[in-house]
Amino acid sequence: MPIKSVYARQVINSSGQPTVEVDLVTDLGLFRAAVSSEEPNDKIATHLKDGEPRNFYGISVLKAVTNVNQSIGPALVKQGYEVTQQRQIDELMIKLDGTENKSNFGANAILGVSMAVAKAGAAKRGIPLYKHLADLSGNRQLIIPTPAFSVIAGGILSSNKVAMQDIMILPTGAHTFAEALKMGAEVRETLKGIIGQKFGKDATAVNAKGAFVPNFPNDKDALKCIVDAIGKAGYTGRVELALDCAATTWYKQGKYDLNYKNPKSDKAKWLLGSKLQDTYYRDLMKTFPIVSLEDPFIVDDIVSWNKMLQAYPSLQIVGDTLTLMNQTKIQEVADKKACNCVLIKLNQIGTVTETIDAHLIAKQNGVGSMVAHGLHDTADSFIADLAVGLATGQIKTGGLCKSECVAKYNQILRIEEELASNAKYAGRAFRCPV
Repeated sequence: MPIKSVYARQVINSSGQPTVEVDLVTDLGLFRAAVSSEEPNDKIATHLKDGEPRNFYGISVLKAVTNVNQSIGPALVKQGYEVTQQRQIDELMIKLDGTENKSNFGANAILGVSMAVAKAGAAKRGIPLYKHLADLSGNRQLIIPTPAFSVIAGGILSSNKVAMQDIMILPTGAHTFAEALKMGAEVRETLKGIIGQKFGKDATAVNAKGAFVPNFPNDKDALKCIVDAIGKAGYTGRVELALDCAATTWYKQGKYDLNYKNPKSDKAKWLLGSKLQDTYYRDLMKTFPIVSLEDPFIVDDIVSWNKMLQAYPSLQIVGDTLTLMNQTKIQEVADKKACNCVLIKLNQIGTVTETIDAHLIAKQNGVGSMVAHGLHDTADSFIADLAVGLATGQIKTGGLCKSECVAKYNQILRIEEELASNAKYAGRAFRCPV
């Protein structure tokens, strides 16, 4: 079943910005994929933008679309590859691009095609996408992931005084994903009521990731509010917390400033990495049911990452900016024992095959994986199947109120229903599901 045609268009993502959508046609029909976008970053695969100020203020993606329609698509049709040849197709696109960071065609162009090929490959084999992705990765045990639902945003995603960029709840005590979804929705609704009473109804508005952004004076008040909501919803001990610290935003002049949003921040209160661990993080973990920290230090502060991992072996320490889906970096942090989990993002690397390889490198080194959505998302639910197929045991894709977020959660719900008695929910084993 060779590829008959490949066509791309410019569509709008969840942030109202342009992104690439690809239609791939075979004898079995049309297979569509939409790419989750990222902010410009020279350390990840390049998402090609047009740079024309009068066209979507410079961030239109018509060049990437043209690259699919005039270069990538015709090349794939000419080669006559079967859609089940995922690795060969991905490698061909990388070769044709000819750059280390996909800056010629654009990772947004290449990824859209790669995802559509995977969907078509699954159809060709007559199996669900998650099973096809499992086979591509050599995985034999399907796992329904524990979700990390965003509930309160801080950091650069808000104007409040919460230093943490994202505070999430994990229904680790659920027995099924359906129950986890119910627990998460009930805790969120309870939290909404508490925030409304405390700050007024306007404070229950949400950000782009579906998290509340009330004007909490500090991190502890925000965490206490969530714990109260968990208790009132009846899930104490069954719902735990995960924090995306994004500590890079706190870093100034060799120290971490938790009050960095205040231009008059007291320098005497800025902390070295060791103090950040021994005072701030230790205090939070003694007080609240925290099971996961993402990016607790800057990339270059490897000593602090290492000490944190040694001091808290039962804590999940996730590297995002630490690795950014770079396979060499993943191997390095595993060797240096800097973290015990890496964030898996398709759009940071640009092909399905490379994403699988990055996960496998982590797995081979005893490092966990958490599948995550991109900053500017779409309603494409591909990563839901990816998390199940790779058996990562965990996924984060925003809150429980934005359609692009819940599209993934609802897809996992369908997968669990389809697997029936064969469905295994990761729950408390989210770090080591297999």
